[in-house]
Amino acid sequence: MLFIFDMDNVLYEYNWRVRMAAMTEHTGLELAQLRERWWNDDGEWAAEAGRFTTADEYLAALRQALGVPVDEDAWVKARRGAMTPWADSISAVGRAAELGTVTLLTNNGALTAKHLRTLAPELVPHFGDHLFTSSDYGARKPDPIVFERVLTRYQTDAADAFFADDLAENVAGARSVGIAAHLFSTSAELLAAIEAFAAARV
Repeated sequence: MLFIFDMDNVLYEYNWRVRMAAMTEHTGLELAQLRERWWNDDGEWAAEAGRFTTADEYLAALRQALGVPVDEDAWVKARRGAMTPWADSISAVGRAAELGTVTLLTNNGALTAKHLRTLAPELVPHFGDHLFTSSDYGARKPDPIVFERVLTRYQTDAADAFFADDLAENVAGARSVGIAAHLFSTSAELLAAIEAFAAARV
């Protein structure tokens, strides 16, 4: 069995505005400017879909788009500062790891991929080397292609895969290829869904 987990607002509380406030402090650009120059379809969302294949390419594109210097360490600090781990959700991942293979699938770019172990150290004991962003697959949720590529990587049939995400459109994308998908609401419900999925396959 393969258990696929989103990261933000499933395993961590993610406060995007806290992150943007830190980026404003670092760059001097207001939220509206950050949105206009990078956090849009041609910037961050394109990065999530794999337009920039390396962290260096991502950072160079970010700096060019914003028109100001961006320090990599400051970027990481801003991202990490917006994340609060949810212990019960991470514990549910631990249970899934006892039942099968666990892997991360978060809509993020190559710079996040490079620093996932720093950004989400609480996940490392459970996921090990199975920490991936959508950019690693060259597509972003809810595109069915990203789910198909995860299944291919793990040589797993869709019927043997479970996916959890907090966004209904991403859950629908997973279901469209036959994956059993859970719309996250609470950590307790996540654990129950994991147990039910595993029990149905015994």
